[in-house]
Amino acid sequence: MNHPLAVISGGSSGIGLACARLLGGEGCRVALLGRDEARLAAAAGALRAEGIAVEARCLDVRDGPRCARVVDALAAEFGPPLWVIASAGIVEPGFFLDQDPALLEEQVATNLLGTCHLVRAAAPAMAEAGRGHIILVSSGAGLFGVAGYGGYCATKFAVRGLGEVLRIELAAAGVGVTVAVPPDTDTPQLAHELSRRPRAIAAFAAGGPPLSAEAVARHMIRTARRGGFLSAPSWKLRAIAALGDLVRHRLAAIQMRLLVGRRAP
Repeated sequence: MNHPLAVISGGSSGIGLACARLLGGEGCRVALLGRDEARLAAAAGALRAEGIAVEARCLDVRDGPRCARVVDALAAEFGPPLWVIASAGIVEPGFFLDQDPALLEEQVATNLLGTCHLVRAAAPAMAEAGRGHIILVSSGAGLFGVAGYGGYCATKFAVRGLGEVLRIELAAAGVGVTVAVPPDTDTPQLAHELSRRPRAIAAFAAGGPPLSAEAVARHMIRTARRGGFLSAPSWKLRAIAALGDLVRHRLAAIQMRLLVGRRAP
């Protein structure tokens, strides 16, 4: 196909933008979806300057009906997506009993429901075409619980669960599904998160230096092309995914020791 379509939510920065640069460099027409109009325009302009075919659509993925309209219009003009990458997400650290419940609702609306809206909008055309790749961006926090990240972990566990179901349901239609579980990644979102990360858990939550968005994007796309389900770009996360419950119980015990003496409100 001439310029197959890649639809990327959260495409104006971070992992989404890195995916757009990689796929656009291979000849895809990238449709960037983002809710910050200024940042979206800047990202689209930078990609066009690199010779990449770009469509930019200001969209908040929390709005399901508008998400459907935008994706339908893109598919009608450029054909069914070959790639759909659900990268839009937010993180608001804070201990569960301390935190404003509205912040939990915002994370659910963006990270989980926004992902559902994008996939529901794009997958029917992909299934009808009988081809394509869907990548859902979860997190290392979608593999094990991290204190101070109740809302974020809940949504990222849910995204991983959604991916497991979609992988089964879309296989017969020829649509592959991959779930990415990156560690800390050098993005604007990480800068926001670090300023709010609870001090008692900060050293544990960091887990090492952050990866670049480009490294995470390369691993995601390579895993999807190979038909892999879980894209874990660090050996630690691959070990946690492989060893499952044994490692999760050990990590929980470590965190409990770190929080000894802390009192719930």
